Parts: sequence; C-alpha cells; structure tokens
Amino acid sequence: MTTQSDARIAFQGELGAYGHEAVLKARPNALPVPCATFDDVFKAVHEGRADLAMLPVENSTYGRVADIHRLLPQSGLHIIDESFVRVRINLMAPKGRSLQDINCVRAHLVLIPQARSFLETHGIKAEAAADSAGAAADLARTQEAGIGALASAVAAEIHGLEILARDIEDEHHNTTRFVLMSHDLDMSHRSERMITTFVFEVRNIPAALYKAMGGFATNGVNMTKLESYMVGGSFTATQFYADIEGHPDDVGVRLAMEELDYFTNMVEVLGVYPAHPERN
Repeated sequence: MTTQSDARIAFQGELGAYGHEAVLKARPNALPVPCATFDDVFKAVHEGRADLAMLPVENSTYGRVADIHRLLPQSGLHIIDESFVRVRINLMAPKGRSLQDINCVRAHLVLIPQARSFLETHGIKAEAAADSAGAAADLARTQEAGIGALASAVAAEIHGLEILARDIEDEHHNTTRFVLMSHDLDMSHRSERMITTFVFEVRNIPAALYKAMGGFATNGVNMTKLESYMVGGSFTATQFYADIEGHPDDVGVRLAMEELDYFTNMVEVLGVYPAHPERN
C-alpha cells in the first residue's frame, strides 16, 4: 500500500484548489495531480498516474459534497486517512492592482455566496467559474483589468497573484473534510482513536433501520455520521453511508456490526483510519 509522504495524490481542481491544500496538509511532500472531475481522480489512480486520491466529502456550512457518497462505494478505493481544510477565501488580482480597481470577481459557484457580505460592502459583482483555482490561473494569464479571483492563498502563490483581501468568508468556521483513498484497505489499529466508514443497505422489513442502528446504541458505539442516498434511480433502494468511532476489532464495534449484518442485505467497509485531531 502506498502511504509514503512523496506519493502522487490526485485531487479535483486546478493547482491551488482547496483539494490541493488538503494534499499539502496530509502529505506535505506529495506530488499533487490535478484532475478535472471526481471521476477523473478515481481514473488517475486506477490507471497508475496517481498513487492516492484526495476527495472532499462534507463541508461544515453546506453539508454533503454533491455526488460523492454515490461515487465512493463505486470507486474501488478505500479510505486510509482524513484531512480538514479551513476554507479561507482570499480576493486576488495581478500584481500592481488595488482593491479599488476591482469591480468583478470570479470563483466557483459554491464559493461566491460564502463571501457575499464582503462583496456587497465593496460593491463588487461576481461571476461563476468552473473552478476557483482555475479562475486564478486564467486571471494570471490574461491580466484582465478590473477583475479579481476568489481562491486559496495557495492559488495566489502558485499563479503569481497578489492577495488584496484575506479571509473574507462570512463564516469563519467553514471547514471541508477530505478523505485520502488508496487501492488497499488498511485494517491496522494504527492510532488510539480510529474511525470506521461503511455503507449498507437495510432489508425490506418493518423498522429495519431502527433495528440495525440499535446495536450501536446498546454497545456504546458513537455514530458520527449517517446519511442516505438512492441507488439505481429507485425510490425504494436506499443505501446508507456511516462513520463510527472505533475499530472493527473493538468488542463494541464487532458486536454492533454483527447485529447490523442481520438486518441488512449488504455491508461494505470503505475504510478504517485514524481520527484526525481537527475532527473535534
């Protein structure tokens, strides 16, 4: 299994994206491999162009990252670590410009509302771009007058732009959780605090979900995340994505998973990995 710090790690977005920042936090010496889409991230690992994949799964302000819970079980990869990135939004422009010169900024559609107060205060309009780091790269190339970009400080450094205003996000607790994924499932108990992530589908019997969850309560296992999503375009075939505290070898977790198995058609462990200190 490739976990060395100099691994090639694929992420979605241009260099300087928040996924790139997650790579730098998790593996500072890794070689970042930018990809256009989440599917391209998985493809890069399967085709051998990258060793690991870094994917966002949830944001403290906006919740689940769209489509990711559907993609993870189908990816053929397993979670080996997690990384948390505080979403710090910076307004940047080509060097020599001032904040007063900027009348429009470009960024990913999701990022723009997160800086609405600052933009309204300064009378700056916004245009959606496919990628915030990509908007920074385009601006560095075109040197367009009156235009700025909203992106990470890493993007400004990489693309040679000057930060005119730092940390302009409305919510200063805004954090995105990423997971680091590998071909191999590492089941080692390599930290005092472990997280187990799995997906399951309940049997078609009355109160199946309630009964399936009962084992975690009675065995003292803390479930930190439970989300449902549809599969195969059906309104009746529902899968659940869950995070629990603990390792499958822990007595309470083992008993809870055995009880879960009785009430489900399918249980698949996606990863067993150390709980990051920033999880708290």
